[in-house]
Amino acid sequence: MKKGVWMPILLLSVAANVGLVYKFILSGKTAEITDQRTAILLDEGERELVLGEMRMFLGATQQITAGINAEDMELVAKAARSVGRAAAQEVPGSLMGKLPVEFKKLGFATHGGFDQLAMDAEQMGDPAHALEQLSGLLNNCVACHAAYQIRQPAVD
Repeated sequence: MKKGVWMPILLLSVAANVGLVYKFILSGKTAEITDQRTAILLDEGERELVLGEMRMFLGATQQITAGINAEDMELVAKAARSVGRAAAQEVPGSLMGKLPVEFKKLGFATHGGFDQLAMDAEQMGDPAHALEQLSGLLNNCVACHAAYQIRQPAVD
């Protein structure tokens, strides 16, 4: 092949890859809805997985507050770690591609924040500090629920 043929092929390949990254990693599968939030469109199983993870956050939050109230920092650490980054590893890549980048950022920050709360609870043993961290994590939950709704796509 001639030298001049490779450059257009390379440029086309790069453009295609950029398009695929945008489509499957950055944009997510969303729709605008009437209450100013963005609807994330997931099939039933994916929707249940995301909502189940949110229920796990809520359950861990309840255990953390009970641990803080009882000054049981071992319970605080255990509950926080249960929803840390290790829990995020169970999300399939196919689902991650449907989630908008800002949703993913909030999710990763929340998982990481729970890991930090667990480490600090073990190392510092300070219930007031744990409560402050939990308050910050709940801001992530509020922001997410204010910005997004999980829906199934409309059936045509």
